[in-house]
Amino acid sequence: MMRVAVISDIHGNHYALEKVLLSAKENKVDKLLVLGDIVGYYYSPSKVLSMLSEWDYDLIRGNHEVLLQQVLSGKIEISYLTQKYGSGHQIALDTLSTSELDTLTSAPDKKEIVVDGIKMLMCHGSNWDPNQYLYPDTDTKILGRSTEADVDFVFVGHSHHPFVHENKTNTLINVGSVGQSRKKGGVANWVILDTSDKSFEIKETKYDTSPLISDIKKLDPKNEYLIKVLRRNNNEK
Repeated sequence: MMRVAVISDIHGNHYALEKVLLSAKENKVDKLLVLGDIVGYYYSPSKVLSMLSEWDYDLIRGNHEVLLQQVLSGKIEISYLTQKYGSGHQIALDTLSTSELDTLTSAPDKKEIVVDGIKMLMCHGSNWDPNQYLYPDTDTKILGRSTEADVDFVFVGHSHHPFVHENKTNTLINVGSVGQSRKKGGVANWVILDTSDKSFEIKETKYDTSPLISDIKKLDPKNEYLIKVLRRNNNEK
């Protein structure tokens, strides 16, 4: 039997990921499921990939990997992403190898895996639309559509808000965000699933945001949101 950690939306924030992986080791996690958005917003995608390489993990891509692919294919300009999201995508292009970029941008949009007989579907947004945001207050009829997947668990990220929705046939879990929680600043959200009894826990791992805020002030001083969200103390969307 195994303990599986499900993480999403790291967004180049190696400070948060470091604390999460330390906690994962302390909790005897055997395997990671990564639900996309390794890049975007913040600045250390290379360090993030290096940290993940020490683990057995499965990966899908998120919308920020799709955006990166669109830059590489000439569909959008990098300046558009930098203005909206900060320098994270540019740094990914500058620091990641061709192989690493290909791994991220060519990863599947969703992936079904089976661990110890438990079927799990890895998604970024919803299981029918990778760009759909699912929040704790999303209409239950919409959340209930996860029953379309013939699995025990549907894991999603994207909205940066963790929650659980129990269906008759499966459980939908939004694991939240490691790198940029929009529930509470300075907290990395993720999930541990124990395959021995299908029990799970949404984790809240605290980390020091001050080094990242220092980085933002140097690299993206005009992007107020990048700092504001790290200091959030409520449940705004």
